[in-house]
Amino acid sequence: MAFAKPDNIPEGDFANYFCTYGFLYHQKEMLEDQVRMTAYYDSVFKNANQFKDAVVLDVGTGSGILAIWAAQAGARKVYAVEATNMAQHARTLCEANGVGDVVEVLQGKIEDLKLPEQVDIIISEWMGYFLLRESMLDSVLVARDKWLKPGGAMYPSSARMFLAPIRGGNQQQKARDFQDSLKGWKEFVQVTSANYGVDMSVLDTKFQSEQKQHFLETSSWCDIHPAQMIGNSHVLKEFDLHTVTVEDIAVLDEKFVLPIDVAEDDMSPGGVLSFDGLAGWFDVDFAGSPQNPADSVVQLTTAPDSQGATHWGQQGFFLHPVMAVNSGDEIRGKMHMERNKENHRLMDVLFDFSHVRSQDGQEYVGPPRHAPYCIE
Repeated sequence: MAFAKPDNIPEGDFANYFCTYGFLYHQKEMLEDQVRMTAYYDSVFKNANQFKDAVVLDVGTGSGILAIWAAQAGARKVYAVEATNMAQHARTLCEANGVGDVVEVLQGKIEDLKLPEQVDIIISEWMGYFLLRESMLDSVLVARDKWLKPGGAMYPSSARMFLAPIRGGNQQQKARDFQDSLKGWKEFVQVTSANYGVDMSVLDTKFQSEQKQHFLETSSWCDIHPAQMIGNSHVLKEFDLHTVTVEDIAVLDEKFVLPIDVAEDDMSPGGVLSFDGLAGWFDVDFAGSPQNPADSVVQLTTAPDSQGATHWGQQGFFLHPVMAVNSGDEIRGKMHMERNKENHRLMDVLFDFSHVRSQDGQEYVGPPRHAPYCIE
């Protein structure tokens, strides 16, 4: 089943991004995420004093649930903006839940809409994989600059990106799948030549490059258990949502130092650990603004959890090949992250790093590793 593209959304952006958000099954997946739901619910109702009599803007309202909560918490007016035809369902839900007189659902992109007044609060669930995938934060920042009153509050108000070294994952299966794919291509070339007289081998290198990117250079959605971490997490980047700009998030260049630290009982024989990759995730805080601070600061985290992952999971950047490390070693490097040139909703990430070992007062720096990935 498909639904019609709204006139206000460009064809490419609709196909690459907006189309999935117009389906109830996708909204249901997000609404079933208890960590997500509880954090947003608490951020509103534990701070009902901030929402009482306020004018609220919900950017990307989806099903309308954040707008409904804002109205239930006492907002005077809520503008719920949704680009897709999900706006029709949001309008129905607001009416059915008795807040249709407070919530005004506006269908369109926030960049194109004009509100009749400035707002006291902007609330939005804009976060994507590893925080920035989907590039929805751009729209939230446009809304902030156009419609938020001086001293108004962003919900969430800040965000952080984390990175940690991990062991275990699906990199071995991905490597096998890559080799199987190349084997299948070789057989295909032989059969096509023998049966149909066409030599496809001129495309061998192109096919290998394509499959390498798919299997080895694309990050994976993961449910990382804390026991897989072989060192503490590092805060790569922190954003103040009241001041960050679109230019600030377009390209990131962030250095990191990741100490390898594992209890002796968890070490392999000989004290060697397998450093299989990097895990990335985020958290956001709902703290209000300096002028209108929250009564109760609420945090939503997508960190590895023994109880299981949120729908965001973590992003696994797996190494091919893996590296042998010891407790006390360090992984030192830099992450470069920017929009994918063909689809700005996706992210290209490059890790340049080295394995550093200290022994007898000397540092031994291993050869540099260069690991590119796409977050799809």
